[in-house]
Amino acid sequence: MNIVVREDLKAYIDPLTPDEHAALERSLLEEGCRDALVLWGEILVDGHNRYGICQKHGLPFNTVQNTRFTSIEDVHLWMIDQHLGRRSVSDFQRGVLALRRRDILLERTRQAPAEAPATEAADDGNPPWGTAAPSTAPVASAALPTREELAKAAKLSNSQVAAIEKIQKQAAPEVIAAVRAGELSINTAAVVATLPAEAQQAAAQGGVAELKEAAKRVRESKRRAKPERAAETSAEAASPVEETLPQLRLRLDQLQQEVTRLKARIAEMEAAEKPAW
Repeated sequence: MNIVVREDLKAYIDPLTPDEHAALERSLLEEGCRDALVLWGEILVDGHNRYGICQKHGLPFNTVQNTRFTSIEDVHLWMIDQHLGRRSVSDFQRGVLALRRRDILLERTRQAPAEAPATEAADDGNPPWGTAAPSTAPVASAALPTREELAKAAKLSNSQVAAIEKIQKQAAPEVIAAVRAGELSINTAAVVATLPAEAQQAAAQGGVAELKEAAKRVRESKRRAKPERAAETSAEAASPVEETLPQLRLRLDQLQQEVTRLKARIAEMEAAEKPAW
């Protein structure tokens, strides 16, 4: 049997840590490969680590076809759902996967009017990657999840999902690597992500300790800024007339000038309309 390993699918989910990979290898050597590898045609969808270990040691394994996939997006959604249910996945990984799921559904919603029905077969009768023809049964589509539903699916709080989204969008690669490795908490990484990219990279050069110090400085700066902003707001509320009075005077002058100009214009028009005799 020919099994095709696509590197993009293999890398779609964060790889196992060295310790996790070693534990899986020991388990397979002792108990064999009990769970079947999931395929889409010839494409390996689930079980990349098990497949690699079985190949390395010549261990037998079983495969099963998932005939409900009609596109690579279906594959991605299935992979995400599978990993969201696994206890070994970290909070950060679950948040990233949940956000990926939302992005796929959002893109499908945007493209839906221009797309052909999901039940139509490809021109050659085969999926884009693989040899097996897709099933005509449409894959169930889900509505776009709310922030609360997103957090619930990832077993996280709303604030954690928001922090993970900020990390993905704003954090330097060094910061993301640290939080992926579990060296930096989600909250700390989100705080560091508010700094300019150059400041993040400079802190990362000092290691995890310096990243934590950078986050501490940002938090302290925000705490100091709160009383200052509160004082400014109180001052504004206490003296609204003093601040707006010059602006009102300027506006009044402008209006008076406009009235004078219009009166002069009216006088000119009236003089022009009078008969010459």
